[in-house]
Amino acid sequence: MFAKNKIHFEISERKVLLSALDAFFVIVALYLLSILFDYNYFLFERMYYFSPVLLIFYIFVFGSIFEMYNLQVASNQFQVLRSVVLTATTSSLIYLFTPILSPELPKQRLIIFIFYFTLLGALLAWRFFYAFFLASHRFTQNVILICDQSQVEELVSGLESVDPHYKIIGFVNSDAVEAEDSNFHYVKEIKKENLEDFVKNRYVSEIIIASQKTDGITADLYQQLLHLLESGNIIREYTQVYESKTQRIPVHYISRDFYRFFPFSRSNNNKLYLLLIRFIEVLFSVLGMLICVVFIPLIFIGNLLANKGSLFYTQERVGKNGVVFKIYKFRTMVENSETNGAVFATSNDRRITPFGKFMRKSRIDEIPQVINILKGDMAVIGPRPERPFFVEEIASIMPFYETRHVIKPGITGWAQVNYSYGETIDESLIKLQYDLYYIKHRSVFLDLSITFKTITTVLFYRGQ
Repeated sequence: MFAKNKIHFEISERKVLLSALDAFFVIVALYLLSILFDYNYFLFERMYYFSPVLLIFYIFVFGSIFEMYNLQVASNQFQVLRSVVLTATTSSLIYLFTPILSPELPKQRLIIFIFYFTLLGALLAWRFFYAFFLASHRFTQNVILICDQSQVEELVSGLESVDPHYKIIGFVNSDAVEAEDSNFHYVKEIKKENLEDFVKNRYVSEIIIASQKTDGITADLYQQLLHLLESGNIIREYTQVYESKTQRIPVHYISRDFYRFFPFSRSNNNKLYLLLIRFIEVLFSVLGMLICVVFIPLIFIGNLLANKGSLFYTQERVGKNGVVFKIYKFRTMVENSETNGAVFATSNDRRITPFGKFMRKSRIDEIPQVINILKGDMAVIGPRPERPFFVEEIASIMPFYETRHVIKPGITGWAQVNYSYGETIDESLIKLQYDLYYIKHRSVFLDLSITFKTITTVLFYRGQ
């Protein structure tokens, strides 16, 4: 049955809650301000009825950029302070200098300070309340797994690391033959015949079936699950939970029929979406070339002193439909860095010069790829293009890897903003899960999310 003494918010519900109450507390604070002070500037004036909407819009946009709606950030008091201060400061500055839609700048500086600190105070008060109370462990969701005994540790650590409020309190061993002494104490093992009573007594709100075998789902266990479902309990399949929690595809739980059943996003064939994206890419390429012209003299000097090699370099990468193309980048490594053959770049790669590390962190080294975008080899957003050698190596282990090539590769992507280096084959497979999630859910909204996260990556100097 549903928990009677617990409150739980799903990831999407928590973000909606944060957004809605951000707007609510800001509007209430500024409304009270308009009553207390007669400065004829604050939001609630007839001639500026668009002002509240504009301000809230700025808060949502810059809140996304400065990670105010990242649930891990929202649960940490120090990170809350940083993200709220950055969001409130940027939003208020942009709002103050927005022509026509916002009121004229007041002549008295005191009014601006009152406006800013009211906005900041409202957001901080609500966000600290959320971090101290709503994000506490009193709001955890009790969950039970039905899985093979060998899967338990991997499943528990995988789910709880993503959502700390998602607490696995027990598992039912679905192995056909149960071991007499499992010697497994990570979570409590529940006997099949006791499942229904355990769920009722421990206020379990969700049951996850992760078993890949059917032998262990006995007739008695099936009947208990049916009764629990009829009583209002939520029963979900593991891949569904994994995808919603981690926002990546669990390729290790999908059979080789993946290509037959994988539901690709309709946006991949939506002509209007593709036309809009291509138009934006051309504009982005032109802007990128202008930026390139400005930065080239400085990069040339830095490269001459630090990298001591040609300014540009090209490398073969695999693009859409497996077509190999040459990618353009600014040099970040020493010359002849792969005399012994191709190797993965690592986070502390000695081949990367100090100046090259700066360019990678700031993503400046990626600017020449606007040429690839203009040529149609790449997109702005998509899976990062990999070298043919590594594609063959990884595809031999994971056949799903070739699925990345159904769309154009990109300068940035869902894997890039959610995961760092793919230094090993195993880490490349994790990035593959993110890439497949993007291919499955590709849309304007996901593209915007990646754009905001990429801006955050650059601003907080988290580049690869």
